[in-house]
Amino acid sequence: MNIGELARRSGLTAKMIRYYEKIDLISVPIRSASGYRVYTEQDLSTLSFIKHAKDLGFSIDQIKSLVELWKNPDRKSADVKKITDQHIHFLTEQIHSMQSMILKLKAASQMCSNDSTSNCSILNQIEHIQS
Repeated sequence: MNIGELARRSGLTAKMIRYYEKIDLISVPIRSASGYRVYTEQDLSTLSFIKHAKDLGFSIDQIKSLVELWKNPDRKSADVKKITDQHIHFLTEQIHSMQSMILKLKAASQMCSNDSTSNCSILNQIEHIQS
C-alpha cells in the first residue's frame, strides 16, 4: 500500500508517518520501481501500536523501547513493566501538579469581585502565585 492509504487506514498523516521513519520508530519501507514507498500490513500494525502508545501518553523514547520489545519474541515482561511503571509515576506527578494548579486557580477565582471594575484580583494572584 502507498503512504496515502497507510495514512488513511492508520489515522495518521503522511507527514507523521515520514517523521516516524526519519526517527527510526518504523522501518524504512521498500520502494517501488517508480520510487514510491510501499508499506505492508505489518507497517500498519506497528503504526497502530505507536498510535495507541501515544494516546496513552508515552514519550517517543518510551514508544521506541516499547516497539522494540513488542517486536522481540524474546522480550522480558519485566522490561515492559518497568517502562509502564515509570510512565504511571510520571502521569501521577502530572495529576498532582494539575490538582495543585486547580486549587491555586480556585483560590484566585474566589477573590474576584466579578463586576465591571478593572481591578482584577485573579490577574494579581497569577502574578504572585508560587509554582
